[in-house]
Amino acid sequence: MATVTTSMISELREKTGAGLLDVKKALDEAQGNIEEATTILRKKLGNKIDKLASRATKEGLVHSYIHVGGKVGVLVEINCETDFVARNDDFKALCQDVSLQIAAAAPTVVRREDVPEADLAKEREIATAQMAGKPPAAVQKIVEGKLEKYYSQVCLLDQPFVKDPEGKKTIKDILSEKVGKLGENISIRRFVRFQLGA
Repeated sequence: MATVTTSMISELREKTGAGLLDVKKALDEAQGNIEEATTILRKKLGNKIDKLASRATKEGLVHSYIHVGGKVGVLVEINCETDFVARNDDFKALCQDVSLQIAAAAPTVVRREDVPEADLAKEREIATAQMAGKPPAAVQKIVEGKLEKYYSQVCLLDQPFVKDPEGKKTIKDILSEKVGKLGENISIRRFVRFQLGA
């Protein structure tokens, strides 16, 4: 059985956003195997996140961010369950990261459900026209793929996190990590992005 070290615990906490005791238990259960421990935590964390997602978020912050040079500004409202978490440094860091994301990636809506049906119909029409002459089954698959790409451009929660060098984590993933770490439901309610001259 591998010895669980402090660096292993730190690495897994950073990777999953889970609490100290949960990480230690998962590493013990996985006999020091970080990948296996990650899977164990994801299963536990996923259930926890699902339970938390139904709880009301009436506290939080309205965070402002002005990009260097004053050419882009962002206001974002991020909600949590208690004012205790709203004052937490991790929560404030999340607000800053989300604001930076909005400034850099210019999403137009928070989530998929917020995309106007007219915009989706237009995207489907364009994608279908580009696939003229291909078999209908292939067209359907390609159109759905193009819609996924469209969502990842316009929906904040679906965008790849700009601070993730590998581009694998989305804003939804970052949010889930914070929910797991802080133990409260967190939601991005709304935002507005100002660009000079736009």
